[in-house]
Amino acid sequence: MPVSKDLSNHRRNYIKHELIEANVAANPFEQFAHWFEDAGKAEVLEPNAMALATATKTGKPSARIVLLKSFSEKGMVFYTNYHSRKGHELSENNQASLLFYWDVMERQIRIEGAIERVEISLSDEYFSSRPYESQLSAVVSEQSTVVPSRQFLEEKLEGLRNSGVVKRPTNWGGYLLKPDYFEFWQGRANRLHDRIIYQHQNGLWNIKRLAP
Repeated sequence: MPVSKDLSNHRRNYIKHELIEANVAANPFEQFAHWFEDAGKAEVLEPNAMALATATKTGKPSARIVLLKSFSEKGMVFYTNYHSRKGHELSENNQASLLFYWDVMERQIRIEGAIERVEISLSDEYFSSRPYESQLSAVVSEQSTVVPSRQFLEEKLEGLRNSGVVKRPTNWGGYLLKPDYFEFWQGRANRLHDRIIYQHQNGLWNIKRLAP
């Protein structure tokens, strides 16, 4: 049976906030920190959830949600399996994009840049801080590979449980995205949205407004 649904009238008007050049920070990391704090105060569910877009060396894209685990002026850090689809794509093409969408605040942030692996010591430190069950899952899951069933995974997990200290798998660790582009988007009434971008050029961050 064919599936079809008209969503042309599915819309809402954005009226909560504004984004004006005079009120933004000169540094995009500072602006990100301000908005991230606002998202926490607004009780956004998992404000550190972000869409990570990667592409193969031929340009075929893919995207998925991952969790931001730290940020500084060095960049944005997340952790995953190096042998996953995103890991393979990042090994072929280290250019990637992040997208945060906080619907409660009618805001989104796009961040683009090159990605590299973090230091082994940092991956070890974060892995050891994870709940024991999450550590087990990282060992058990050969991420993005085909498995015969859910039961197969659960049996592997049971076989490993209570085996003592779990070491970080060498194929699991952190990535650092080093931004050269930020876009802060604020929903406005009648689709005349605010878009402020920061571009890193010659060691400086240049701020510009884009048409919505």
